[in-house]
Amino acid sequence: MTQIIESESADQLGFVHVYTGTGKGKTTAALGLGLRALGKGLKIHMIQFMKGDIEYGEISAVRNLDGFSIEQFGRSDFVDRNNPAEIDIDLAQKGLERAKEILAGKKYDLVILDEINVALDWKLIELDDVVQLIKNKPKKVELILTGRYAHPKIIELADLVTDMQEVKHPYQAGVLARDGIEH
Repeated sequence: MTQIIESESADQLGFVHVYTGTGKGKTTAALGLGLRALGKGLKIHMIQFMKGDIEYGEISAVRNLDGFSIEQFGRSDFVDRNNPAEIDIDLAQKGLERAKEILAGKKYDLVILDEINVALDWKLIELDDVVQLIKNKPKKVELILTGRYAHPKIIELADLVTDMQEVKHPYQAGVLARDGIEH
């Protein structure tokens, strides 16, 4: 049984979450927490790195929710991990700059940086920039960083880390991404 402890600080925001690992559900978990926060009157903003020009289900859903917004900084094409195109680097940099603006603006209670761990691992953005973003975030803003390959320094800075591991996935049997489920 979960015990809820009431105190002056129980309702304070400001933790850093990392959802990483090879398993499905990192973005979905972040969106779920965003919906929970929205239900309690908080304002949410999600920045998606390496995703763009595709009408993911979350984009369609959030468009109709007052208080929950999403921006994409990526192309619909896959990024070449070993040789990213200049446009991919530029878009990731723009996403990082937008994240800094969003955090500095203090308009949102929960900020989700979707796939930022991948953008960092694939060298589209620099570790020091992400570390500084985390260290400089407003104290009362809850921050979620998603994506595989979370850097050890990011894990060290986080208050909560969830490592989702794939055990079995329909993709292994040749099932491609399905509308409303995988995208």
